[in-house]
Amino acid sequence: MLRGQAETGQTVRKRTRDGAQTRNNVPSTSNVLSIYRSVKRLGIPDSQIILMIADDMACNPRNPRPATVFNNANQHINVYGDDVEVDYRGYEVTVENFVRLLTGRLPPGTPRSKQLLTDEGSNVLIYLTGHGGDGFLKFQDSEEITSQEMADALEQIYHEIFFMIDTCQAASMYEKFYSPNILAVGSSLVGEDSLSHHVDPAIGVYIIDRYTYYALEFLENVDSHTRKTLGEFLNVCPKRVCISTVGVRKDLFRRNPHDVRITDFFGSVRPVEVISNVTLLPLAGNKTKYKATVLPKNGLTAISTYFLTKELWSAGAGLFAACFIAIVPGYISRSVAGSYDNEGIAIFALQFTYFLWIKSVKTGSVFWAVAAALSYFYMVSAWGGYVFIINLIPLHVFVLLLMGRFSNRLFTSYTTFYILGLICSMQIPFVGFQPIRTSEHMAASGVFALLFAVATLKYLQTMLSKSEFKSLVIFGGLISAGVVFLTVVGLTYAGYIAPWSGRFYSLWDTGYAKIHIPIIASVSEHQPTTWFSFFFDLHILVATFPAGLWYCIKNVNDERVFVILYALSAVYFAGVMVRLMLTLTPVVCILSGVAFSGLLELFLREDDTPRNEDSDEEDQSPPNNRRLYDKAVAGRVPKMKHEQSKETDGIGPNIRSIVTVVIMLLLMLFAVHCTWVTSNAYSSPSIVLASYGGDGTRQILDDFREAYFWLSQNTADEARVMSWWDYGYQIAGMANRTTLVDNNTWNNSHIALVGKAMSSNETAAYDIMTALDVDYVLVIFGGVIGYSGDDINKFLWMVRIAEGEHPKDIRESDYFTEHGEFRVDAEGAPTLLNSLMYKLSYYRFGELKLDYRTPAGFDRTRNAVIGNKDFQLTYLEEAYTTEHWLVRIYRVKKVDEFNRPRIPVANRVVKSQNFVSKKSTKRKKGTIKNKPVIVKGKRLSTKQV
Repeated sequence: MLRGQAETGQTVRKRTRDGAQTRNNVPSTSNVLSIYRSVKRLGIPDSQIILMIADDMACNPRNPRPATVFNNANQHINVYGDDVEVDYRGYEVTVENFVRLLTGRLPPGTPRSKQLLTDEGSNVLIYLTGHGGDGFLKFQDSEEITSQEMADALEQIYHEIFFMIDTCQAASMYEKFYSPNILAVGSSLVGEDSLSHHVDPAIGVYIIDRYTYYALEFLENVDSHTRKTLGEFLNVCPKRVCISTVGVRKDLFRRNPHDVRITDFFGSVRPVEVISNVTLLPLAGNKTKYKATVLPKNGLTAISTYFLTKELWSAGAGLFAACFIAIVPGYISRSVAGSYDNEGIAIFALQFTYFLWIKSVKTGSVFWAVAAALSYFYMVSAWGGYVFIINLIPLHVFVLLLMGRFSNRLFTSYTTFYILGLICSMQIPFVGFQPIRTSEHMAASGVFALLFAVATLKYLQTMLSKSEFKSLVIFGGLISAGVVFLTVVGLTYAGYIAPWSGRFYSLWDTGYAKIHIPIIASVSEHQPTTWFSFFFDLHILVATFPAGLWYCIKNVNDERVFVILYALSAVYFAGVMVRLMLTLTPVVCILSGVAFSGLLELFLREDDTPRNEDSDEEDQSPPNNRRLYDKAVAGRVPKMKHEQSKETDGIGPNIRSIVTVVIMLLLMLFAVHCTWVTSNAYSSPSIVLASYGGDGTRQILDDFREAYFWLSQNTADEARVMSWWDYGYQIAGMANRTTLVDNNTWNNSHIALVGKAMSSNETAAYDIMTALDVDYVLVIFGGVIGYSGDDINKFLWMVRIAEGEHPKDIRESDYFTEHGEFRVDAEGAPTLLNSLMYKLSYYRFGELKLDYRTPAGFDRTRNAVIGNKDFQLTYLEEAYTTEHWLVRIYRVKKVDEFNRPRIPVANRVVKSQNFVSKKSTKRKKGTIKNKPVIVKGKRLSTKQV
């Protein structure tokens, strides 16, 4: 909120806020700083502003331009400025603090800079931005403020309130307002999304939302003496530029917005004294140079894997494991040179946390447990998959308790790790109170309580008899378990503990996501893993890792129980979802290192010379006693040569040599495979395809870049492109054009609407495209070159996602034949053959003959001749098709284009018509029926008139 003096002399208090914390907070931060910059420029000082920002993007290490936040990619306006004063930052941006601020119910001792200090003569501007939905706005993804809470918070004594909100379904946040003198404006109506404006190629993310972008553009053209009104401000973002419909509520506001000056809320006139002498204070950091430090995450992962394997088995096994994970494709795909995938950093944190946990369990040291908790805190800040750690470590403790391996070392390690790790993880904004309010974290809390219960029973066992202890365990255990179970169920039912999420269910039920969350199931990384993928990513380690697992089971101890559980759980999850191969790869490298180390220790061991029992006993005797006379030894008859025992393993030198050579050959093949996969599969850009001809020559298919370049050069800057969400980031980043959906799949409803348009016939799809103000449609078609990742192969996922939101209009069964087949040939379903996606993919393809062996219209990807060849497009026209037909772009016609053809004015000819009268020559003279007869001196009768 902002406080200042208006031109009328009344106190003005205004508010800006950014409460969202997600993977990409740049738009929210840029939004709020844009309004903050405008009100300061129009005369309101920081003493009259309360600024709340959840994330400091300007000082983020990943910001390529430190201490700056720009509102556009051209870096025209630095909205961060030189003197930003943030009143509430980071974890202070909560719903409770926000409501207390509005209602004035702040704790005693709160500084005046964090108080609103309004009265009945105050004007208040409230600006909200972030992620929201129907009737709620998120605060850092951990809590929400509802529209009813917002309405109740504004039931205070203010003069007038101008309420602005830029979020999805923004109008739902002011629907329940009932207090007088409130003027509200939202960037989108209920059911609509509020979209971002454009991408900054330097950082690869959207940097500002559309509504705020145009609001800032308007405010930049006014000054403190302007005569512009709020009525003009309410029209800054029409639907043709905002895409969403800006909502306004004026029924509670007593004045006409066109009579209210914009400076009544956005500015003030204050007396100032201009001075010419400026004193510059020297700063110690003037010569500071910013250096980009690239973290060698793959190397750190190898080092942490070495230490973890060394603690579990031996130093030799650790060296093998470190070498494996340094080059294995299952991990290097996330950490190839030049990549900054947070998952690559997360695996290092994962391995290092496990190493410190094993170290703490072996030693029982509080130091190692604290170090494990701090490493877990780093893991939480790096990757959302930290839930795997906080469930695997409690599982380890639980299994040790079941095996009767409770110890003080285990108690000290886990209690220290859990308490400190819980407190630290809750400091991460996107985590918040999830560790104590979500079902995914309840296992850790349950094991914590169980460990205390076991420790208490161990103590009471020394004080009670066996019968008393048995009764206590049975009845006390049943009662405690019942109380805990009922408490968890009650808290879940009351809403204090969130139930299991859909992503959790999809890990245990492979068909759950396909039915309930098709947007998750449609991602290729979320599909079940094939055997080919296991071999492709792990190669020979697939065969050696079970041997290492058997070694650990055979020689089990407390720490090896952990790696056994890690291996079993990771194998299951990697089989369910191919993306989770990332979590399986480290443990496969560890256990393969154990296997290779054990084999080489066996086959590279030097031969021992035969020794008889006498020499054994002599060797075992003390050195100073070997010269003493022993009657029993002296009187023993020595054995014959064939009776002497040999301590050998029965492996001859030839077998040792053969096995050693085979092992070295396998390791060389593994290194060659990893090098080939890294250079060909994981080091090539995904937008440039390569193919090999029959003579071995390499052909580059650059259709994607060709299409994006055409879009950037031949379409208007404000053109909107409709495509499937897979290509949203590429279009925005490379073509610099607005897309309806992109790879940020949190908004399922908007993606479903695009899927509905693609699945409908051309007429129905045109209505949707007109409502969304679409200018161009882009589809990927691989029928010419045999590219299997095209939109026709993804089409069923578009249908399923659309059916989830629009079940009355789209049904998946309509796209299959009577025999349940998905076919594109003449026997295909009529609904499929007339869908927009089918027509856009196969337009003019029926005329194309690829070679002499196949007929015209033969699809190389689906190995079939298309069924619908002779059709024309009514509402779209082909704008551009790339060289290999991989990317096809169509322009959406305007309404006046398909009703009748448009003819240039210069070419228009008006045809003259030769009029021929039907009257004959005799009848050319006309007559008047019932003509009145006029007689001089007489009046006309009434009937004659």
